[in-house]
Amino acid sequence: QVPLVESGGGLVQPGGSLTLACTTSGFSSDYSGIGWFRQAPGTGREGVSCINTSDGRTYYADSVKGRFTISRDSAKNTVYLQMESLKSADTANYHCAACGAIGDRWFISTEYRHWGQGTQVTVSS
Repeated sequence: QVPLVESGGGLVQPGGSLTLACTTSGFSSDYSGIGWFRQAPGTGREGVSCINTSDGRTYYADSVKGRFTISRDSAKNTVYLQMESLKSADTANYHCAACGAIGDRWFISTEYRHWGQGTQVTVSS
């Protein structure tokens, strides 16, 4: 098991910003892909972003491109998701997940073997 702990969720007004953090026990070549997924009530799980912690390559869903930025701090074993210009449509429970080799299938949840408990993001005035 690769423990993953999310933090940073909360309530924010439309147009505001939040930064989520996903802390792991350590990055490794076996689990180099760390992704963020979100799920709103009554909807399916959506891949938001992913980072290859080995080479820094990043991936984004079209719905968040230009507004969200994923990054890693290897010294802290933490992956961040900086979210700006938030919209009500971004309201969801956000989970981070770990997988092995990551590539064009980054947005497929079944590619990930380990999941955090999630953190709620609510965008509302």
